[in-house]
Amino acid sequence: MYKVILCLVTVLNIAALSAQKSTLKFNTNGKFKIVQFTDVHYKVDDQANSQIALDRMNEVLDAEKPDFVIFTGDIVVSNESFKGFDTVLDVCIKRNISFGLVFGNHDDEYDRTRLELYDYIAKKKGSLMPVRTGDVAPDYVLTIKSSKDKNKDAALIYCVDSHSYTQIKSVPGYDWIKFEQIAWYREQSRNFTKENGGTPLPALAFFHIAFPEYRDAVMEEKNRLFGVRGEGVACPTANSGFFTSIKECGDIMGTFVGHDHDNDYAVMYKEVLLAYGRYTGGNTVYNDIANGARVIILQEGERKFDSYIRLADGKIESQISYPTSF
Repeated sequence: MYKVILCLVTVLNIAALSAQKSTLKFNTNGKFKIVQFTDVHYKVDDQANSQIALDRMNEVLDAEKPDFVIFTGDIVVSNESFKGFDTVLDVCIKRNISFGLVFGNHDDEYDRTRLELYDYIAKKKGSLMPVRTGDVAPDYVLTIKSSKDKNKDAALIYCVDSHSYTQIKSVPGYDWIKFEQIAWYREQSRNFTKENGGTPLPALAFFHIAFPEYRDAVMEEKNRLFGVRGEGVACPTANSGFFTSIKECGDIMGTFVGHDHDNDYAVMYKEVLLAYGRYTGGNTVYNDIANGARVIILQEGERKFDSYIRLADGKIESQISYPTSF
């Protein structure tokens, strides 16, 4: 059965890999900039309290001019979901910025299913989400090409669905990244490492709900923390082992999540950076910190990156460099 699952995952991977719609590439200075927006919580029926999210996203994109934008879940939280996504994603589309998206636990609680939302967004101009081939919203990996060789992969961006709520009554709370997804990640990582002569490519991973190691990391007093820790880690109560596979594969340098609106901190755990984005939404849901975005700048050919939080009026907080800041 395990071999059957791996074969199926591999087939889906090939389709996903071949579906990257445009090329992401390091610039001539060997840098690649990502902006992470998370928990936009846009409501079509509450324009007054949603507008601050749009204002902030527009301000951030004008200031940063990123190469890529990733939305990490809970983007539209009202009926007329398609109309809401049209409005939110237009901040990228009108600037011709490529983007990706993973869902949170609230996106599909209204008038559209997860699959309907995925298919709608995947067809939008600038979306790098691959065409869906199965009956789930797929995980996908995006390649960033070298500035010196257009045929060479220089870094990876893994986009992973962390689902919503557990279906197992004896394990209540939030769901977890599944075995099939971890097998998919391991196969992807193995293939890219092999193609790179046995050396893992520098990689980042984005999903919505933190895994339990986020909680473990802040419980170790020796771990230095940068940013705001305004609430606990709302993670699954069961651990499916994704972090262990990250360590075994050796490619992912950092993971970036959302979900916990009053957290935007970054902490090193066993040489992997575990970070939150900055809450991007308006006043449609709880929030006790000013909204903004996380910025990540990769350096070609090196296992390091810089990151910081950008807020209103050009304010920047929590500047870090991986791994030297830790």
